[in-house]
Amino acid sequence: MAKALQIIQNYLLPSLTGRGWGRVFPGRGWGRVVLFCLLALFGCEREPELHLYDAAEVDYKLPLIDLELDVVWNYELFYGIDYDWQSEWYYGWDDNDRRIFGELGYTEPTVFNLRRYYTGSQAYGPHTNREAEKIYGHNYQGRFNWGFWDLLVWNDVQTLDGVQSLIFDEETSLEQVVAYTNETMVPARYHAPRFTRSFWEPEPLFADYLQGEEISPDLKGFVLDEERGVYVKTMNMTLQPITYIYLTQVILRHNNGRIAAIDGSSNLSGMARSVVVNTGVAGGDAVSVNYKTMLKHDCLFTKYAPDERADIVGGRVMTFGLCNTAASRVRAVTEVNDQQRHYMDVNMQFNNGLDSTFVFDVTDQVRRHFKGGVITVELDMDTIPIPTRRGGSGFDAVVEGFEEVTHEFEM
Repeated sequence: MAKALQIIQNYLLPSLTGRGWGRVFPGRGWGRVVLFCLLALFGCEREPELHLYDAAEVDYKLPLIDLELDVVWNYELFYGIDYDWQSEWYYGWDDNDRRIFGELGYTEPTVFNLRRYYTGSQAYGPHTNREAEKIYGHNYQGRFNWGFWDLLVWNDVQTLDGVQSLIFDEETSLEQVVAYTNETMVPARYHAPRFTRSFWEPEPLFADYLQGEEISPDLKGFVLDEERGVYVKTMNMTLQPITYIYLTQVILRHNNGRIAAIDGSSNLSGMARSVVVNTGVAGGDAVSVNYKTMLKHDCLFTKYAPDERADIVGGRVMTFGLCNTAASRVRAVTEVNDQQRHYMDVNMQFNNGLDSTFVFDVTDQVRRHFKGGVITVELDMDTIPIPTRRGGSGFDAVVEGFEEVTHEFEM
């Protein structure tokens, strides 16, 4: 503005009183009129453009995610009662558990991955290209060509040790992103037919997918952001969990020191190996998921008596959920896969130094809590014989023909 006024003062203003301008604009006062018009041209603030050439500025917002387990584990729609998981969870979760396992529930992500797919004039058209962006916080502003867009968002993975188990396949198909984990070195014995080893548990994963979003030249759905002087369109997306938390606990009643330690490694079988990030539908391959557990002594166990104490083997396992199911999006319990079996195995060491692998059929509990929840097994240790030979012995409540010595017992 200052430069424009200087040009007017140094070059144009002297010419306005000369004979040359008089010939072009004859008559008295024309010099003042031209000067006024030039000042108006350079001095007025421009209105924001209503129609950009080939793109629009879009303000893209991610609302805060409700991460409370009471909300995620809301089974009232299916069973007609509130699921009070805390009344079933006796293991607890202290600072030592947080240090080893992390937080009990979900934690709020702050960094997100955005994939933009432009389908031109065709809504829900095929993906021919992909634009990758990173979002820090819950707001993204970007330029979008006129036409239709598909938008995929998922959280960036953060871990306690900086090591990530989740792997994202974006190259096999532009139409979808698949998340999965790889095998561990831990053997998987139960209901994982294609794999001989268990898999790493995934990190917490949230996602949402918006298709056929139109950015039109008539600015339908846009509003003026006066502070920034641009027209913006807000697209709200609600990210939902597509990995599911199970809290497992083996209640050792009347243990009296019989079980002295555990090896800290457990498996939950029959869970999906992967998930399609776009749809939230878990893959069809059933695997065992390996996770950490810990033995706590003298915990308050009030199910049968207000002052009863018990030793508890507890842990937290993250999974992709049941195979071929979008657990957070199903609308009826009948949609849950009713064919898959689920086993939980825990290796424990007795006070004589010999160890045993305990295997439990938890199918009913996993199927009932298809979005995650508490899985509980009770053992009366007065009924469990202590092994007397080295090489391990198998306590298997369900599976026939276990390779080692098998004992049946009440659960």
